[in-house]
Amino acid sequence: MTLIAFTKNHQDLSTDRGYQFNFYCDKCGNGFMTSFQASVIGTAGSVLRAAGSIFGGVVSSAGNGAYEMQRAVGGPAHDSAFKAAVEECKGHFCQCRNCGLWVCPEVCWNGQAGQCKACAPDFNTQFASAQAHAKVDAARSQLQQAAQKVDYVQNTDMSAGAVWHSPYAVAAPPPPPPPPPPGNDPYRSNAQQGMPAGGYAPPPPPPAQPASTATALPCAQCRRATGGLKFCEDCGSPRSISCPNCNQPLHAGAKFCGTCGSHL
Repeated sequence: MTLIAFTKNHQDLSTDRGYQFNFYCDKCGNGFMTSFQASVIGTAGSVLRAAGSIFGGVVSSAGNGAYEMQRAVGGPAHDSAFKAAVEECKGHFCQCRNCGLWVCPEVCWNGQAGQCKACAPDFNTQFASAQAHAKVDAARSQLQQAAQKVDYVQNTDMSAGAVWHSPYAVAAPPPPPPPPPPGNDPYRSNAQQGMPAGGYAPPPPPPAQPASTATALPCAQCRRATGGLKFCEDCGSPRSISCPNCNQPLHAGAKFCGTCGSHL
């Protein structure tokens, strides 16, 4: 019994009308399609089906029966067709004696070595590839040497807490707004509105505003607070006088204004 070639690298395109196959290179995938081989039984079934479409009924059923018969006895016919297809495609592929792969002679076959290029690489092809890789590697090395001479971190903050932000960094979303305060609905209890049982305490009063300069000035004689009165209620002395230049309140007995320096 002879070995069967192309057992894994082919595609069966056979139908009930005939046989046809695609064969592919094991290395690059280039393909070859064999000639169509008509099936005698399939042709007879097609004729009967065509007649059934005209005359109907019994003849059409006979065509379907012929197709079923072709499926039942088509094994040997299919094998013969595949064997013929293999012989036809062998002239378009070469089998490597080292690895056994079937490869296309145009791309993957090294004719001088009698092996596929995976087992016996083509010198010119590999040399051209190695030359290109060497030039790329040398250029990459030269770029790294040139980059070493450039200061890329002169203005970079390298402190412990410094972070370099990527230009494509996505900012963190803002925190959600706080929930609105519970409303003062007269038809709902405090608990239903999220309020304490006794309600909220009234807001604290605003801080007291500082007294004006005129009110805060004490009596020039006894230093008692005058409360904004023109004369002291304790000793009867006048509370203060005003600068004739800037109207700044002054203590009684002042000779110069403490704000503008005018002589009184």
